[in-house]
Amino acid sequence: MTAGPLLRSISLFEGLTDQDLGDLGAELQRRALPAGAIVFDQGDAGSSMYIVESGEVNIHLPGDGSRRISLKDIARGEYFGELALFDEKPRSASVLVTTDAVLLELQRDTLERYLGHRPKVAMAILRTMSERLRETNTMLSARAAKNVDEEFEKNLSWSDRLADSVAALNGSWAFIVFLIALTIAWCLVNVGVLKPALDPYPFQFFNLALAILVGLQGPLIVMSQNRQSLKDRARADTDFKVNLKNEVNIETLLRELAEFRGEAKARAAVDGIVVTPVPRHGSVGTQGE
Repeated sequence: MTAGPLLRSISLFEGLTDQDLGDLGAELQRRALPAGAIVFDQGDAGSSMYIVESGEVNIHLPGDGSRRISLKDIARGEYFGELALFDEKPRSASVLVTTDAVLLELQRDTLERYLGHRPKVAMAILRTMSERLRETNTMLSARAAKNVDEEFEKNLSWSDRLADSVAALNGSWAFIVFLIALTIAWCLVNVGVLKPALDPYPFQFFNLALAILVGLQGPLIVMSQNRQSLKDRARADTDFKVNLKNEVNIETLLRELAEFRGEAKARAAVDGIVVTPVPRHGSVGTQGE
């Protein structure tokens, strides 16, 4: 099974020709991993990136129990670990296989042979990495919380507002009472008032008007429901970004606090001071030796 078609769907390799993709795909190493396997841990040395051929993996910041911070789920056609192709620094996150998966591994030296005489490929890779870095910086440096309803209202067209108004009207008692009153009035007028009747029994014109009304209401209501679904997904995405940013900030605070405690203990040991545990209703005590 060739990896060329899979590589073609990845923006990282959009500058390669079909022949280049075929040659590069032949160099990839296929790794089958069961669910629960660790691809690599945060801090490990890295020299390769991975492409998901099948299954799913999860990128996360390690932690004990609930302190593990999930960053992203990766599925078929997506890739991770590309930073290891350009530097020799430790991995910035851990990767866990969540379902049985097949990964295609691309080594650094293999890619270097292609980048040497294919500058367009290098620019595509740098552009993709820049987009990911911008997304991360935006999420962590700017306010992740936003008013989704307000954002949607700014971009609504007159047709969208009409669909929402029709959907809101149809779901109210006012519309039900109006339709019942109109039906009764139409029947009374055409049965006992007008001679000859404008629309005699069985009120075919009125039935036609109701059929047209129902036919127009259906698509408008569906349009409003589809937009509500988009709004709900936007809310969920905003909630995820807020929670992720809070978890990252809390993890950073805990790590800095642990470093501060370690440094305080080290200084206390040098100065000959014994740091006693914090009592339940008191403060930290020190005792000179």
